[in-house]
Amino acid sequence: MNFFLMASSSSNIFIFLFMLVNFCYLSVQETHSLKPLKPTFNHFDSVSFPLTSSPLTKNSPNSKNTFLSSVVSSPKKATSSSSPTYNFKASFKYSMALIVSIPIGTPPQPQQMVLDTGSQLSWIQCKKEPKKTPPKSPFNPSLSSTFSVLPCTHPMCKPRIPDFSLPTTCDQQRLCHYSYFYADGTLAEGNLVREKFELSNSQSTPPLILGCAAESGEAEGILGMNLGRLSFVSQAKVHRFSYCVPNRQHKSKNLPTGTFYLGKNPNSNKFQYIDLLTFPRSRQMPNMDPLAYTVGLVGIKIGGKRLNISRKVFLPDAGGSGQTIIDSGTQYTFLVEDAYNKVREEVVRLVGKKLKKGYVYGGALDMCFDQNNLEEIGGMIGDMVFEFDKGVEILVNKDRLIDDMGEGVHCFGMGRSQSLGVASNIIGNFHQQNLWVEFDVANRRVGLGKADCRKSG
Repeated sequence: MNFFLMASSSSNIFIFLFMLVNFCYLSVQETHSLKPLKPTFNHFDSVSFPLTSSPLTKNSPNSKNTFLSSVVSSPKKATSSSSPTYNFKASFKYSMALIVSIPIGTPPQPQQMVLDTGSQLSWIQCKKEPKKTPPKSPFNPSLSSTFSVLPCTHPMCKPRIPDFSLPTTCDQQRLCHYSYFYADGTLAEGNLVREKFELSNSQSTPPLILGCAAESGEAEGILGMNLGRLSFVSQAKVHRFSYCVPNRQHKSKNLPTGTFYLGKNPNSNKFQYIDLLTFPRSRQMPNMDPLAYTVGLVGIKIGGKRLNISRKVFLPDAGGSGQTIIDSGTQYTFLVEDAYNKVREEVVRLVGKKLKKGYVYGGALDMCFDQNNLEEIGGMIGDMVFEFDKGVEILVNKDRLIDDMGEGVHCFGMGRSQSLGVASNIIGNFHQQNLWVEFDVANRRVGLGKADCRKSG
């Protein structure tokens, strides 16, 4: 989805960012706010950012409305025989995000990237000064024979981006330059480049457009996996991909390892599938992200009780508010007001006496506890179930409802979307633990399958 992702430092405080995006250098004096960052917590540092799907020129056949309708209403299935068939498997570390190592360049240099189904443009950290030996991180462009930088004459650098009023310009080297300025003063900037992803000794992608960040305080890059035309999925013509988020143990010092597939998943015969939602071309929905993986959530159960929430709450209204997406780049789950209030009412009814009174963690999570006996609290609440179309469910076991925030604070892993300044329902990776999630892009559907993700492969 069109969000940022940045975790706070050890202070465990939300950082709500605003982005200035342009593919050339942007004036620092002018600011344009977008939707805030994806919330994560504790020590993880990473950033993801949206990229508009608007046309390159006013007369482009991919006008904004045309592109929206082609993606949302009647997309072409990726079934061309000329499209590549990927068979790539990798492990990833699960902290507050899914951190996968991808070999990039020729010869390949492994790069740590956050697997983010809510972002479009991928970017990596790049080394300023050339060195003779490849660094572990960041990427060293001088060591790759397939690396190239987009010049100012490239179409991506010439037009204005319609969602922003700032014109595009070039940097002093006449190269395509981008800059991101965040509310906390963080700056991420660099050049748009082309580079290959080396998935194996026998298979690589063609050169793809991605960001090469020369200035950023973030430890990892972003692997943008949404439906946008500049995402890794679209540029590399990925038909399907999947991941399995392992269960994170509260007291374990070691990060658990999950599994990521590009291409066919050998476990998919056990998956249950739900269709991605489509919308009429005529609908203008300014509050909706058309590039996200939008699904039909129909209800929520807690402790076996189906909450009295109208299905309309989980579907986009005339303005796009109420969209429900599955997002690997957001840590927790966030619901629109009508849905969240019903969930909170039930939790208060079950364990209200144990809640920290008047306490809100990070400005977003307001169901928190001081007790270390999470099993007792979870047992009082019971399992939680997200119900989707076709009877498909995500079961969140009672021992995975509450997360350890540190310093003796534990919170129910759900908050209000309003606290993020958005009007969407977002199912984050915390509630995707021990679950295969497959994005079948070619057939516009999402597959879900129960698994022990520490052992799945």
